[in-house]
Amino acid sequence: MTDSKGLFISFEGIDGSGKSTQARLLAERLRAKGREVVLTREPGGSPGAEEIRALVLQGDPDRWSAETELLLFTAARRDHLERTIAPALARGATVICDRFADSTRMYQGLSRGDLRAVVDQLHELMIGVEPDLTLLIDMEPRAALTRAKARATAEERFEDFGLDLQVRMREGFLSLAREFPDRFRVIDGDTSPEAVAQEVDAALQAPA
Repeated sequence: MTDSKGLFISFEGIDGSGKSTQARLLAERLRAKGREVVLTREPGGSPGAEEIRALVLQGDPDRWSAETELLLFTAARRDHLERTIAPALARGATVICDRFADSTRMYQGLSRGDLRAVVDQLHELMIGVEPDLTLLIDMEPRAALTRAKARATAEERFEDFGLDLQVRMREGFLSLAREFPDRFRVIDGDTSPEAVAQEVDAALQAPA
């Protein structure tokens, strides 16, 4: 669908891992080199998807079932792909996305229910795109959750599931990295932001 001429990079990791900061810093570094960069996020990244973001990230933890979440996230991702990601890639831009389908594979596919096969089926049917490179910022779950809760935003529905979900999510992301070794690069997030940024740059330079 994308007729991709650009580069599609996603950042993944548990809540509080620092992936959003690293996505922003990478975008700044690439723009300083003269590259067109679209920095976006999921859920969100387009007007319609941002409306769905408010539905899934706010409210009581039990507000939605894992199945309903999966449908909402897929709808948001489809709109995001159509309106933001695909046009940017088609014109040769670098798209940096804070979360993409791997988060759905984890949160709804494994950690919130036994839905991985359904996630993959929906993804193939409605999305059909994977990032060229996925940077997994790996961090100790307790420290990451403490950092995430300290932000004190309205979007804490998943953080409110607690440490157990964070632990399972970390294990799941590392499993995904082993499943897709050609696409994933694992970055140690338990260091300074500057050291993490250096690892990110090294991952971009490393041969596939």
